[in-house]
Amino acid sequence: MPDARAAAAPPPMPSAPERAKEFMLFGRRVPAESLVAGLHVVSTPIGNLKDISIRALNALAAADVVLAEDTRVSGKLLSHYGVATPMISYHDHNAARMRPQVMERLARGEAIALISDAGTPLVSDPGYRLDSRRVRPACGAGDRGPADRPLFLRGLPAPQKRRPPRAPESAGGDSRHAGSL
Repeated sequence: MPDARAAAAPPPMPSAPERAKEFMLFGRRVPAESLVAGLHVVSTPIGNLKDISIRALNALAAADVVLAEDTRVSGKLLSHYGVATPMISYHDHNAARMRPQVMERLARGEAIALISDAGTPLVSDPGYRLDSRRVRPACGAGDRGPADRPLFLRGLPAPQKRRPPRAPESAGGDSRHAGSL
């Protein structure tokens, strides 16, 4: 005989439909492969939306949330590829306020994609202040290359400008040190 208390309990609330973790590529929907928990650094195109890797698109689609420098700019990229991942604005002006929330989400085991308006995040934006132990680099477009990766993986900002080494300023310095350049 069924328990009267069990019959009187309301049915469980239906959960919100889970968003499709997919992206569009050449007019076809591609299911995204899952990501491990952590902060995924994703390089974005500089200038041409087509200059992005499939791996970067997968990371954007599979992430639980995308931290974007400017959601208006990043929204164009995500929309172009049919990525429905929610975005959170993360930039110089709100980084101090947002960082604890981001770290809490990472501690809960979320996969977070970090992007900048163009190029590789963490090079000259507030992302470099996030906990580098949780960073999971992802390939993309606009990557400044291996020279900067150790800097942002250690949580350090990269230099803003690169200059070739200069010879010491002294009489005859240019000619004596020119061979070492």
